[in-house]
Amino acid sequence: MNTVVRLMLPVLLVLAIAGCQQATGERNPINNDKGEEVMTKTGKHVLQDLPYAHNALEPYIDERTMEIHHGKHHQAYVNNLNSAIEGTELENMPLEEIFRNMSQHPAAVRNNGGGHWNHDLFWNIMGPDAGGKPSGDLLRSIEKHFGSFSDFQEAFSRAGATRFGSGWAWLIVNANGELQVTSTPNQDNPLMDVADVRGTPILGLDVWEHAYYLKYQNRRPEYLSNFWNVVNWEEVERRYAEAIK
Repeated sequence: MNTVVRLMLPVLLVLAIAGCQQATGERNPINNDKGEEVMTKTGKHVLQDLPYAHNALEPYIDERTMEIHHGKHHQAYVNNLNSAIEGTELENMPLEEIFRNMSQHPAAVRNNGGGHWNHDLFWNIMGPDAGGKPSGDLLRSIEKHFGSFSDFQEAFSRAGATRFGSGWAWLIVNANGELQVTSTPNQDNPLMDVADVRGTPILGLDVWEHAYYLKYQNRRPEYLSNFWNVVNWEEVERRYAEAIK
């Protein structure tokens, strides 16, 4: 092998890899916590940037958890969802419309569509310099349906603590326009026709272990307690106003 060919081999290898990634619609490799890669697959659905820095929710949710949770777990849901709906009638259908007939669709759409939608809500109802309590119509509705804000917090935290295995705790507006606390398994949500309790989620908390294990290990109740320090009530109030229109 002459010197010119030997010097060109690394360049040719890089170009070949780039060509393969472009052909499959994959780019921007992200190393996950196991040293594997989660690629960004092009498709209808995309992973939005966080509305704050990865370390913005410290000390309640740690930076490394946010990096892995958003950049790897959520990215995987987006990738798998795009693969599951590619070339089907669901490809251009809003997720909310898919959820209304979720029982008629494959498990891959249910798991990954729910995972994508749920996490989009989750990132946006949290924020730095947040916490406290809501105001206005939402606070009045909470006090009407739960007795007090602290009673609501207790009911919501209990829903998260008693959800066996993996899942979500929710505050929803039900079909009667009333607030209700519920929980769902896995990546289900109350918009799906498979949910035991249906309604429009305005607040959600991820109780999968990947959401808290690096910092809290098996101390889920502590994670639930600290969640209240990062709730973006302005966003929750906005979602409530939309849900009761």
